[in-house]
Amino acid sequence: MFSSHVSGRLRAAVAIGAVTALAAAGCSSDKSSKSGKDSAKGGDSPITIGLITALSGSNKALGPDHLNGFKLYLQTHGNKLGGHTVNLDVGDEADGGAAAVPVANKMLKEDKVLAIAGIVATPTINAVVPLATAAGVPVVNTGGRPTVKDPSHLWTMSFMSTDPGGAMGPYLAQNAGGPVYAFGPDYQGGWDQLRGFTDSFAKAGGTLANDGGKPTFTPFPATTDFTPFLSKVKASGAKAIYSFYTGSSAIAFVKNWSQSDAKDIPLYAAGFITEGGALKAEGQAANGIITSMNYSPDISSAANREFVSAWTQAHDGDQPPATAMYSWDAASVLDQAILKAGPDPTPQKVNDAIKALGQINSPRGTWQLSPDTHVPVQKWYLRKVEMDGTALANVKIGDLATIGS
Repeated sequence: MFSSHVSGRLRAAVAIGAVTALAAAGCSSDKSSKSGKDSAKGGDSPITIGLITALSGSNKALGPDHLNGFKLYLQTHGNKLGGHTVNLDVGDEADGGAAAVPVANKMLKEDKVLAIAGIVATPTINAVVPLATAAGVPVVNTGGRPTVKDPSHLWTMSFMSTDPGGAMGPYLAQNAGGPVYAFGPDYQGGWDQLRGFTDSFAKAGGTLANDGGKPTFTPFPATTDFTPFLSKVKASGAKAIYSFYTGSSAIAFVKNWSQSDAKDIPLYAAGFITEGGALKAEGQAANGIITSMNYSPDISSAANREFVSAWTQAHDGDQPPATAMYSWDAASVLDQAILKAGPDPTPQKVNDAIKALGQINSPRGTWQLSPDTHVPVQKWYLRKVEMDGTALANVKIGDLATIGS
């Protein structure tokens, strides 16, 4: 019944959740019943949702999970959001920033989308959100979030970019046993991620082992060999390494670390370094890496069992990454908001409805959006890559802080 890719801890969750997932796909829940009533009143006029994600470029390892998480929610909910049949308009942000502008403009001006979901890279947030805000269209983003001047139409399903490191900083200050060497990519997302770590780490009494006491930023996306940077770690006296990398950079960093003179120095990181396809590509090189993340597939809850069951059945038994869960939540939030917006939803009505949602039941646990930043107030978990059954998995080993700004 189960693929060998399903970890031991997940087998029970999948078995219990299978019934729930099938029910969601084929039976009427309270939500779907309400949607059906709206449809009967003429509320089933088709809607178009734009989804921007990285299908090429340096983050292409992440993009499919963002897309597939959203599509999975639609597949298990009759291809409807709020009782309306969905036309999903998918666009490629590539390396982010300017590359995503024509994609967003087409969605906003030609396709008349009700909302935009997705977005992996922080430069894409900076490029796309002002366009959507000017058009009055909500953006429900699933990647990291930088600080923006006007978040009125931006709703984040993942986290503020400073949060993963902010959750890990105090833990490493108390448990590393000495100075920590920090690495990140030299672009806005990397700066924000490392700032979150260094600020909370220093506040808790930690010190950096890097030259000058400042993080090392590697050229992005040009760096494919991190060996020259890692060669300095052992001589620095570092007791641990902390890093933030995603996609192909994460894979290269982990493989280089596992073969370097620093391989015996424990590696801690923001969770994306071992998410989804990255962990598969890293293989045993990732064994033992400890990460901070706001999701783990072995969280015990009905909402998570439903999600894990649906994902593993659709993906040959593989465990779901956090990136897919963010997109599942993005679809769920839009489902609830569009329903609240009534039979004739407009972008502004949907935006107002998201603002009024309150607590959200999610596979990661219950969370809610900050009224100021529109970023989740949520719990962060400590995870370790280890063998779980016949496969490597990100296994929850503890709780970190609850963060939300």
